[in-house]
Amino acid sequence: MGPVSRHPACRSIIAAAVLLCCAAAGAQEPMRIVLPAPDMEGGLPLMKALALRSSSRSFAPEELPAQILSDLLWAAAGINRPESGKRTSPTARNMQQIDVYVGMAGGLYLYDPKEHALLPVMAGDIRAATGRQDFTAVAPVNLVYVADYARMGDGAEETKRFYAATDTGFIGQNVYLYCASAGLATVVRGAVDREALAKAMGLRPDQHVVLAQTVGYPGE
Repeated sequence: MGPVSRHPACRSIIAAAVLLCCAAAGAQEPMRIVLPAPDMEGGLPLMKALALRSSSRSFAPEELPAQILSDLLWAAAGINRPESGKRTSPTARNMQQIDVYVGMAGGLYLYDPKEHALLPVMAGDIRAATGRQDFTAVAPVNLVYVADYARMGDGAEETKRFYAATDTGFIGQNVYLYCASAGLATVVRGAVDREALAKAMGLRPDQHVVLAQTVGYPGE
């Protein structure tokens, strides 16, 4: 698959999240979304994707098609070795402690790599709460990377912070390379009010927001 078409016909394909949310109780409660299988055949050669990798802070508001959302999340932290359950992004001692939350207009979801599905967390649009920049409220997808310290054993707090940061970095770079290959815009963001966002997301005390990453079509 080459860069995503910006033809209006492509843009009119609404993300699976929006389609299913609208079917549920007057679009009040988000539903579980089973994503289509990721497309393993397309994309640019690695060196070309690296050459195109960049940060953007200008996003169009159009929703991402379901297939693009599927490919994006699989690239971020999907299972690429089903026999072992290991993922596209490494984690120390295979702790798999980083959860990928997906903020969209239709609600907040948690990506489940085992089922390749989006699990509903809450209704409502919290995109603006995922960062301090205005574009977070406009872009169709804001990924929030959350480290679950409960999966990291009894190590020191400093050690947990270190591995949460490094392992999140791998996920963020996977997203960068996928977006470069697919013609999408993205930027990883540290300018986040983590305490306020954790409260808005209903996180436990041992869950910690590490970074956020905005994804969408390039703005004009």
